[in-house]
Amino acid sequence: MGLVLSGVQPTGNLHLGNYLGALKQWVEIQNEQECLFMLADLHAITVPQNPAELRESIYKTAALYIACGIDPKKSAIFSQSRVSGHAELGWILGCNTPLGWLDRMTQFKDKAGKDKQRASLGLYSYPVLMAADILLYNAELVPVGDDQRQHLELARDIAAAFNRNYGTEFFKVPEPMIIKTAARVMSLRDGKAKMSKSDPSDNSRINLIDSAELIEKKIKKATTDAEMGISYDAEERPEVANLLRIYSALSGEGIEAAAAKFADYNFANFKAAMAEEIISKINPITQRFNELVEDKSHLDSVLNAGAEKANSIAEKNMKQVKEIVGFL
Repeated sequence: MGLVLSGVQPTGNLHLGNYLGALKQWVEIQNEQECLFMLADLHAITVPQNPAELRESIYKTAALYIACGIDPKKSAIFSQSRVSGHAELGWILGCNTPLGWLDRMTQFKDKAGKDKQRASLGLYSYPVLMAADILLYNAELVPVGDDQRQHLELARDIAAAFNRNYGTEFFKVPEPMIIKTAARVMSLRDGKAKMSKSDPSDNSRINLIDSAELIEKKIKKATTDAEMGISYDAEERPEVANLLRIYSALSGEGIEAAAAKFADYNFANFKAAMAEEIISKINPITQRFNELVEDKSHLDSVLNAGAEKANSIAEKNMKQVKEIVGFL
């Protein structure tokens, strides 16, 4: 049974795309594998953050992990910054990573924009920290979606380079655990753009802490098209296809079955049925979150226990890495 590591940045509000693309699968994985789920706060500060807001977001994200079904008795939930090995190993691996490899990383180009000279070193080198996150625990399996494949490939290259440079086989070359989900969740405003925490329009996403009333309003405002009826065509009708994928993933019905079910519906009736389905799945998460986020002492105990477990693995591995590198 391999160790599994995954996590998200504790910034903004986790949304339906995060749930269907990651959290829902994590809940299932934890029953089969040993899992570590981190709150990637070191990654969060690659762009400016308000310290008070970041601190509160860490609590909120931890509460949402639990509300979605991650069980602290089965899986470690911890803040990345509480385990010093992430930063230590990030430096060591950075010294074994050619700049050319980082120059190929497409997400830096996307996030830095036109003025990349003003972007931080952290934003440029964060794929190395991501590799350190994985290799620190010698995680064998990493749940990834399509947008993270490039980073996992880099982690594999870095692991192989370190082993080669030091004549060792210490680091396991991690394997992707491909997340199988019926839904690639796109923006409610643009069916060709991914649903994102960073989208300036809150109406582009369903947040996991949205009320039932707000979910209804957002679905009513969701972009569709001028054609009559409901049909699945990802190329010609991306917005309608997105709504059908979301419904299918939440209801468990196949996309073709869902499209046939709503074929003769008008958009108003289809959206009403869709909002009802979303609310039935998200409302229990929201209610549990509201209870958990008020109990900071409980969240502290969960995060402390998670960090202790993560550290017990990380410190043992870091001791061996330092010996391999030649540190006293």
